[in-house]
This record gives sequence, C-alpha cells and structure tokens, in this order.
Amino acid sequence: FSGGGGTPLLAATEIEWLSPQSEYRPTEYLQSWMSFWFDTHKRLSIARFLQTKRLAFLDQVWSKDKELRRYDFSLNDFELEKSLKRCQQDIGNSPDVTQLLQSEARLTKALYKFAANRTNTAEFVRSHEPEELDLANQFLNHGNYLAYGLAATCLWVLGIPHGFAVMHGKTRRGALVFDVADLIKDAIVLPLAFIAAEQGAKEQEFRQMCLQGFTQHEALDFMFDVVKEAAQLGESLS
Repeated sequence: FSGGGGTPLLAATEIEWLSPQSEYRPTEYLQSWMSFWFDTHKRLSIARFLQTKRLAFLDQVWSKDKELRRYDFSLNDFELEKSLKRCQQDIGNSPDVTQLLQSEARLTKALYKFAANRTNTAEFVRSHEPEELDLANQFLNHGNYLAYGLAATCLWVLGIPHGFAVMHGKTRRGALVFDVADLIKDAIVLPLAFIAAEQGAKEQEFRQMCLQGFTQHEALDFMFDVVKEAAQLGESLS
C-alpha cells in the first residue's frame, strides 16, 4: 500500500513474480460467490442482505458516535424514522434490484436532508458537477472514494473480483466495490461531510476525520464480516 494505508487502494497487480502473495488468496469466497451469482433471485436475496446490514451499521454508528451525537445526529427523528421504516419494508418487498436501488436512493436523500438541517445547510442539493460543488458535496465525493478504497481492499483480500455485483450495474467492471462501500457510506461519510463543511474544514482535515471514523467503528472489519457472511449465505440458498 501507499502512505494512504489502502484508502483508496491505488494499485494491485497479478504479475506473479512481483506479488506471489496473490497466489495464496483464498478461493473459498469466490467459489461461494459464484455458486449464487448467476441466479437472479439469489443475487436479489444477497442484495437485500447487504441493505439490511447497511441499516444495522447506520444504527450502530449513529447511536454511539460522540461527534455525531454532539451535532444531534440521531435516528430518533420522526421523519427519519418514517424513512427508515419504509426502507426496511422496501428491502423485504422489492421484487427486483431496480426497486431496491430506488429505495436506497430515497433513504440517502432523506439522510441528506436530515444532515443538512442538523448542520445549517438547509439549501443543500446533491451535485456531481465540478462548477456546482460546495464544501459538503466536495467532502461527500472525497469520503465516498475513501469508502471505495476500503471496499476494493476487502474484495481484493478475499479474492472476489470487483465485477460480480449484486446491486449496481452489471456492465460496470468495479460495481461490486460500490455495493460493499454502500455498507458504510451513509453511516460515516455522509454525516462527517456535512459536519466538516459546517466547520469549514480543509480537505486533509476531512480525510483525517473519515479515517478516524473508519478506524473507530471498525469499518473495514465490518466489510470483511458482511462479505464473508454474504458469500456463505449465498451458497446456502436453495
């Protein structure tokens, strides 16, 4: 890894004489993953599982993080509770991945609104256009890429190729990275981006906030546990 500690994962190579350790990555998780991946219904089951874990991690982080509590980031908000309840229902009822993605997007939008209200940035609009990026949007983009780095690291170590996504576009080579990163983005990156923006933090300061949050809440360990469990669950599906 570079000095960034693998966030993001900058490069990985299959040239055996440079990285013989790649020969010893486990194959069991890839084999388990492939046992269900070609079945649409099984992939949907694993996508639902990942979304359930995402909500559980959100609850876990927001209920005990002191910095978030200082800014009154709590799931005990009437409107947010309604959004979370609807999302939980949608996870169980979505007939396909498209509707599951729509449910995910609705919850994230509700979390943006909640975070904006808590940090006095009520006029916030999510944007990816360079000329429209305020601090909150810049930090969201930065933090999301850090989360992608953790997800890529997790999948690389477990030996699961990034192309075998269960939710995001199947034609995108790295789509599984997005699936796994989503486990932690809303819980850690999203609130810290708004808090850092209100504080007027610099990019490096925000980066350190994210890395500290990842470490404090054992985000990478959580990713490993969930991906392993998903592989084993997928293999057991009939």
